[in-house]
Amino acid sequence: SASSVEIDGSFEDSDGLKESGSKKRVRSESCNVSTSKACREKLRRDRLNEKYSHLFSRAFSLLFFLSMPSMNVQHFVNNRFMELSSILEPERPPKTDKAAILVDAVRMVTQLRGEAQKLKDSISSLHDRIKELKAEKNELRDEKQRLKAEKEKLEQQLKAMNSQPSFMPPAPAFPAAFATAQGQVPGNKLVPFFGYPGVAMWQFMPPASVDTSEDHVLRPPVA
Repeated sequence: SASSVEIDGSFEDSDGLKESGSKKRVRSESCNVSTSKACREKLRRDRLNEKYSHLFSRAFSLLFFLSMPSMNVQHFVNNRFMELSSILEPERPPKTDKAAILVDAVRMVTQLRGEAQKLKDSISSLHDRIKELKAEKNELRDEKQRLKAEKEKLEQQLKAMNSQPSFMPPAPAFPAAFATAQGQVPGNKLVPFFGYPGVAMWQFMPPASVDTSEDHVLRPPVA
């Protein structure tokens, strides 16, 4: 109808005012703020014009809507309900029952709120899990540092043990002449060689075993 066309025209005028205000703001922002006082004053006036133009456009739209006849208002409300029904169920034809449309809208809003709450809970649990993983990461880093320090300590102890002299000194070296006399016989035959000289053990034996006065009787010489 003519009144609905006028409503659309009023909204288009308000959109045009918004676009003109935004264009003015773009043109005003192109001016350098620090150039002069006049430029700053122009920016202030543009902001005020944009603010009041939005207010005037909304007030004009509201007054125009209130001045419409009741039939046009009913038609406008019916159109809005049909748009809401098509948004709620786009795959089905729009409903005409306003109560059913409102019930569907409430159900959809409740469902969306529940999903939003589930997402918030999931995000909160993920944040808690991230904190736990960070704590585990810090613990593993500390454990790694501790193991590294223990490894370095063991390596230093091993180096210190390798650098110390052995507790058993090597056998003393004897002169070559003594070694030849004791350890070698004619014919280059090897005999057992003892690194340490023998000790006289006869003084620790009983006197009867040491007595040699009867050897010629007990053990006569071989002919």
